[in-house]
Amino acid sequence: MARRIQIIDDEEAVCWALKQALTAEGHHVTVAASAEQAFAQLGKSTPEVILLDVRLPGIDGLTALPRIRQLAPEAAVIVATAFGSLPTAVKAVEGGAFDYLAKPFDLNQALDTVQRALQRHSIPDSAPPTELEPAALEEIVGVSPAMQQVFKRIALVAPSDACVLITGESGTGKELVARAIHRYSSRRDKPFLPVHIAALNPNLIESELFGHTRGAFTGAAQTRTGLLALADGGTIFLDELADIPMPVQVKLLRALEYGEVQPVGGTQTQPLNFRILTATNQDLPRCVTEGRFRHDLYFRLNVFEIQLPPLRERPEDIEPLAVHILRRFQPSAIPLLPQTVAYLRQQPWYGNVRELRNALEHAAILARNGPLLPEHFPCLAKGNSSPEEQLACSVRNWLLHRLRQVEGQPPSELYEALLQVVEPALLEEVIRRLKGNRLVAAQWLGLNRATVRKKLTQYGLDQIADEEDDPLG
Repeated sequence: MARRIQIIDDEEAVCWALKQALTAEGHHVTVAASAEQAFAQLGKSTPEVILLDVRLPGIDGLTALPRIRQLAPEAAVIVATAFGSLPTAVKAVEGGAFDYLAKPFDLNQALDTVQRALQRHSIPDSAPPTELEPAALEEIVGVSPAMQQVFKRIALVAPSDACVLITGESGTGKELVARAIHRYSSRRDKPFLPVHIAALNPNLIESELFGHTRGAFTGAAQTRTGLLALADGGTIFLDELADIPMPVQVKLLRALEYGEVQPVGGTQTQPLNFRILTATNQDLPRCVTEGRFRHDLYFRLNVFEIQLPPLRERPEDIEPLAVHILRRFQPSAIPLLPQTVAYLRQQPWYGNVRELRNALEHAAILARNGPLLPEHFPCLAKGNSSPEEQLACSVRNWLLHRLRQVEGQPPSELYEALLQVVEPALLEEVIRRLKGNRLVAAQWLGLNRATVRKKLTQYGLDQIADEEDDPLG
């Protein structure tokens, strides 16, 4: 069945590809290169789906969105942009957009989105976009497709009261996502209370969350309000969720199901209205399988999941993140040099954004208001990195030091210089572990025993080999 579709985009190639593909499916397609041109076209005929680019000459797409919704209230609007950010995604959703696409998008992806939009019989009017908080200092930064998907999911879930489980490695910014969800929700004017479960006394977690009455246990000298009650009307964020003890999990599930809490030692329940967001860097389904986390509580908290990708899987985000971080603690920061950006993108970043921030601050101190160079950064292969990765990091740092010594002149004999550093340490450690046995040392090293004897002499280590224990000495 032929349907009417409007494309509003100033990129000729995008318009041509979409029009060709949609026309081939039997639809009537109209193209406008600006919002003003689209207004005129929408005044003559009403499409069922509108593909709207954010960056347009004249009136931009988000500014034009309310007017487009007035001219075509039944149309499903699909917003597309190559310059996505969290505020952009939120404005698109709040403005009544059906979906949000990040450019460059796959043509089949766009066609699937159009097909889903056509299947909707009507799109209800939505409230006009609310004024957002200033986004110039937006904490969550990313241009990668993975982060565009995160922005989209935040925008979709923020207006609801659904429980959200935020997963990802340590340092990926799970609390920032929770704060963003709260900031763009209807509870934005109410408290946002972050609680790090692992930081609480394991014996007092129940009391911390639900409060207690006077005399409820030894040391309870007075009644105390729990954290859930302090978040009444707002949002509570429970980080490191997997560390909640099993008995407390039962009580938390009841609080979620019935919207009330009972303080430790109390007999009366207290009705509360809070939204709960949670986060973990552990494999929560595995915790459920192993019996360390209740399956019913898991499903209750995981109504909507947002997965944060590790930084090493989105290297295109490293430069904008670095620029943003530097501006936070060094407003007059000198732009990053290409070689520094290349160096940063080569690092594994096992500590994710947190590690990047610490490394940048370290480098900025050493640079003393000058340009940041690779040698200003600390050895980055730490944390969960393997010994091999740590060794590789040390070699890189050694190379940077050697290059500084030659002051731009072509280096020579780098390989031999590295062997002079590495071989003595390896030989000494092996020969000491084997208590001077050169024969076994040769086997460990995969070298001829005569070669081992020669190298020990070369590096002045032959004295540590016990000739009496080595029949081939």
